[in-house]
Amino acid sequence: MSAHANTITTARLRPELFPEQIVNVSSRALVVAALSVIVLLGLGFRAYRLDAQGLSEDELNKVRAVEEYRARGLTPANGEHPFLMKAMLTASAVAADWWNSTDYVRTGPPSYHVTQETWARLPGAILGALTSVLIFLVALELFGAEVAFIAAALWAFDPAAVTFNRIAKEDSFLVFFFLLANVFWLRGQRAAEEGRRPEPFYWASGVAFGAMLASKYVPHFIAISGSYYYVFQGMKTTRWRIGKRRWLIFFIFMGVAFVIFNPTILLPGTWHEMRTFAGERRIAHDSNEFMGVLYPNQMSLWLRGVPWYFYYVFMAVKLPLTVAATFVVGLFLLFRRRVGDGRYFILFWLFFWFFPFSVLGGKFTRYFTFALPAVLITSAVGVHFFAQYFARATARLGASGLVYARALTALLFACVSVYATARAAPFYPLYTNALGSALRPAGDFFPHDEFYDSGVRDAARETARMARPGARVASETPELLQHYARLAGREDLTSVSLSDPSSLAEMRAGDLVVTAPGRRYFSNSEILARLNAGARPASVVRQGAVEAARVYLLDEESVAALTAAAAR
Repeated sequence: MSAHANTITTARLRPELFPEQIVNVSSRALVVAALSVIVLLGLGFRAYRLDAQGLSEDELNKVRAVEEYRARGLTPANGEHPFLMKAMLTASAVAADWWNSTDYVRTGPPSYHVTQETWARLPGAILGALTSVLIFLVALELFGAEVAFIAAALWAFDPAAVTFNRIAKEDSFLVFFFLLANVFWLRGQRAAEEGRRPEPFYWASGVAFGAMLASKYVPHFIAISGSYYYVFQGMKTTRWRIGKRRWLIFFIFMGVAFVIFNPTILLPGTWHEMRTFAGERRIAHDSNEFMGVLYPNQMSLWLRGVPWYFYYVFMAVKLPLTVAATFVVGLFLLFRRRVGDGRYFILFWLFFWFFPFSVLGGKFTRYFTFALPAVLITSAVGVHFFAQYFARATARLGASGLVYARALTALLFACVSVYATARAAPFYPLYTNALGSALRPAGDFFPHDEFYDSGVRDAARETARMARPGARVASETPELLQHYARLAGREDLTSVSLSDPSSLAEMRAGDLVVTAPGRRYFSNSEILARLNAGARPASVVRQGAVEAARVYLLDEESVAALTAAAAR
């Protein structure tokens, strides 16, 4: 029996936010108003000082693809990744140029100017805020209005969700269109069970899945929705049956939408870029640092790469402790029949993400973006459990009092996330909960992802200020550093890789080295150790109280130490 056909058995486990007698037009208006507040507050966190941190190397690749599209039309630029996100970034860049050209901005203070970092990250921030609505709609179908509101609020205010949505990468777009597809998918289930025509929902779901694939090439995630569908097919009572003909039409809609949203897939150069990427020939570095230890970071290394517990540590130290604790409670509840059949959707979602991403050898925290809504919905189930428990403990309040008791409990849990995110602003990636802070300093668990090259922009400005004409600058992000050095007016500087021994052999006194947390590798660990032990940085870039980059001005002694370390 579907989640929608199972109303009688799950009604007591899906208490609505409003008493039954007042679920009318005014309460729907209140629902819309409450969701609007959640979305706007979530957008406020995501849009606040979007340019507080400089671009990462990955984000610079997106910016350059946008510049190429605007100059030459559709090209295979950054073709290993789909087109849809870059199309939205292009629209954002055009809008930013128009805004910056207006008299209002040109004659106003510098804060009115939309920076490159802002326009590159704004589409993801907007979709990330709107994702709260989709989480609400999905959770509403699965567990009812109260869990749906809690889940939407947790996403809007979660520091990890805010962090991921402020990165100009595909993951936020993937999550948005996956959820949109499943809003239609689950509505199609309800329509079929209620005897209404479900086909429009199926076709809309296919289009949204096409947009999902045009955001990131992860077709196996469609198996989450497919597995949920097939759970019910062995039951004679279910009316939710698509059949071969409608499945074929569904995939036609999905394929056509995929090509429309991703037209660069028709370019031969795009396929070349995809083959290069799939062959792991675009991996620029040999390792990733996790909790102070370097690990090989390739997908094909499986359990010989970054440890399987990488994402479990992330959940333990990067989510507010209330969210982590209620997730454990909610996960236990998902294995109980009394929660209802909607639990299967979340269980499949968790399985199809955690199982492969635990054993694959290559890991970055931003991949967790896709799993986070499922984690937060599960946490919302746990919060709802505590809200019910508190309401039962205060049963003497009466029917209306119980509603407010549950609402107040849920609000308190949401406020913990609000407080955590507000404290971390604007350097959200450095947020670590109380448990994590007791174990390691901020930025020391996942340094590559917690800093994500954010200090390179300011380090490049310092380099531009102190470098002699024609100086060489060594770093692990040479293209990114050169980009910001040129913006600072220093096109004369030569940017080289710190892991390239031949480039280091040409370094001279007066040249510079830029180091950043998260950019330590097998290839440069000896060099960094020598620098840290034998030289004092000429400048240190900080984000709040945390060191984000160092700039070394080389003398004869440090040059000798550098070349000796590179030769080993």
